[in-house]
Amino acid sequence: MVRRSPWGALRAIAITLVCLVIVAPVVWMIAAAFKTNVQVTDPTVGLVFSPTLDNFRNVLADGEILRSLGNSAIVGVVSTVLAAVIAVPAAWAVGRFAMQRIGSLVLVARIVPAISLLVPWYYLFAQVGLVGSYTVLVLCHMFVAVPLILWIMIGFFEGLPVELEEAARTDGLSPFGAFLRIALPLAAPGTATAALLAFIASWNNFMFALILSDEDTQTMPVTLFTFISYASTDWGGLMAAATLMTVPVLLAAVFGQKYLVAGLTAGATKG
Repeated sequence: MVRRSPWGALRAIAITLVCLVIVAPVVWMIAAAFKTNVQVTDPTVGLVFSPTLDNFRNVLADGEILRSLGNSAIVGVVSTVLAAVIAVPAAWAVGRFAMQRIGSLVLVARIVPAISLLVPWYYLFAQVGLVGSYTVLVLCHMFVAVPLILWIMIGFFEGLPVELEEAARTDGLSPFGAFLRIALPLAAPGTATAALLAFIASWNNFMFALILSDEDTQTMPVTLFTFISYASTDWGGLMAAATLMTVPVLLAAVFGQKYLVAGLTAGATKG
């Protein structure tokens, strides 16, 4: 009979507690989306109740939620793609040519709170008439996404064997050609991870859209805020809208995880 280490049991208990802390709010949110406002605020009503779809019907009735979901998707995808196009080659250059000062500047950009830049950004973008447009939201989200992707990808490129790129350059490729043909395919798992994290950061960003968007470009976090008023809060509608907002991110995480697992099994010897 194999004896289990007490440390293994403690680790299992700790993992279970962490999972409960993470999952419990999500389960409560989804359950509350199918409750009435009275049931949501009643502590005696747990997970056993008569579900209703009225909250989803109400939040989808005027089309504002669908428009906000579309706005979040547009801003998130465009800002992530543009940030990856800029940050991934930059990360390769920093990792391959030991540009430590550039890496330090990236770290500073990650440390600076973005909210401190909202006032000057609003003034500058208002002068050129961009406030309320998709352009200003994409640019602001890229301010967060570019340093995030760059900082993650530097470590991935530093971990790749440089001999493969040197062999490609010996065969006649330029340094950038070796990056495109050798380093970039090998760094696909890291690129997917960084892009997924950048997209989630953009999807959940609230402050930029609150200040710089208008009614037509309003994203989901700002729309959720409208369910909260001074006099009362539509808890059922808020939870239903929050559930609709969470579903795309969960799907992106699930499909992204499959891609990451597939990418990790691929390598330079595959052929």
